[in-house]
Amino acid sequence: MFIYKWPADKENDTGVVSEHSMCDVEGPGISSYSSNPPAAGTSLVHCLNQGLRDVPKEKHEGTPLYLGATAGMRLLNIANPQASDAVLSAVEATLKSYPFNFRGAKILSGEEEGVFGWVTANYLLENFIKRGWLGEWIQPQKKTLGALDFGGASTQITFESRDTIEDPRNEVMLKLYGQVYKVYTHSFLCYGRDQVLKRLLSKILQAESYQATVPHPCWPTGYHKSLSLSSVYDSPCTEEERPSLALNTTITVVGTGNGSLCALHINKLFDFTTCSFSRCSFDGIFQPEVSGNFIAFSAFFYTVDFIQTVMGRSVHLPSDLKNAAETICATSWSELLQKAPKLEKRLSDYCAVSIFVYLLTTKGYNFNNHSFPNIAFQKKAGETSIGWALGYMLNLTNMIPAEKPSSHKSMLYNYWVILILLFVVTTLTSLVTAICLLRRSKSLTI
Repeated sequence: MFIYKWPADKENDTGVVSEHSMCDVEGPGISSYSSNPPAAGTSLVHCLNQGLRDVPKEKHEGTPLYLGATAGMRLLNIANPQASDAVLSAVEATLKSYPFNFRGAKILSGEEEGVFGWVTANYLLENFIKRGWLGEWIQPQKKTLGALDFGGASTQITFESRDTIEDPRNEVMLKLYGQVYKVYTHSFLCYGRDQVLKRLLSKILQAESYQATVPHPCWPTGYHKSLSLSSVYDSPCTEEERPSLALNTTITVVGTGNGSLCALHINKLFDFTTCSFSRCSFDGIFQPEVSGNFIAFSAFFYTVDFIQTVMGRSVHLPSDLKNAAETICATSWSELLQKAPKLEKRLSDYCAVSIFVYLLTTKGYNFNNHSFPNIAFQKKAGETSIGWALGYMLNLTNMIPAEKPSSHKSMLYNYWVILILLFVVTTLTSLVTAICLLRRSKSLTI
């Protein structure tokens, strides 16, 4: 949950929206409550109660409240539309029970998720428009940043491109503050962190013929876990590989920490051969050549942050990421636990996720030694989190006009600045004159 604020008299200005506070919802995403929809609503109560405290009481009724759902709910909507509707109804009922101005819950498309993330990053970094120190509007002479998002069930790439976008489904034309932006965007469903790990597990189980004990090259040595087939094949991302075995079958998976074998399995998650366009990223999807600077957030940030802070490795080039991934894979479970005891829940997956991020960015999106250093792995811009949420809110509340804002407010602002400067100059002149007169009177007395 994100709470945003802005001055009431400057709704159409830029750079005035800021993140007031945020709250991490306890438990998994709402899509995981498909078998118990009311629990999805209950999971939001802790953060909504924080919202009651953070938003001044007199502003409760006037504060718009939105819920946006992304790839996890897109997958549930594909697999079980009735369950998806039930979950949305449950969260809507909970949200309506609070005194805010609830304006609806919606499942975003992958393209919306990508574009809103791009808008958020560039809005926060004032790449669309900014105010000069005298209040005048300035169109910055700098290019927009591309956005790389890596969620739980999908990953998005969005950037401004001058190249011909050969597939119209990947082209979005935006008019913001009088400027037109031609943006390439694509969302890869089933390529989010959680779904990648399920798909990887499915490939490994398949390769080992679903034996009672299966070696996992991406898990660290010393780590093992028993799991039921139902936990792997409960997603549309893996249903095509579902075996004929009973889904309540339990298999013990044992980590072997083999980075090169892990990379071979992860490589099979992509289709790098099919392409009916002049160039593709993977799975037959058109993508122009990446250009300019990029910002990578969500699980991209958490993965690289783990490499840098826990493993003590810097990431500047693709080879740095590859070498760091291999080091993680070769590190035993006990060593990893010693390095990061607080991350135990996800610790076993950093080998696989690091290799996936390396293959996705280099072999998938085609970043190379020249373009990879242009990616900044960041969680926030200033004090505001980077992600689709702010862009979604700006869009729903019409906070970004298509046309350049009129100069009326700027002129008023200019007059205030001039008056303040005149006041300061007059005050300083008076002080200097008074000091000079005081000194003269003292010298005459002497």
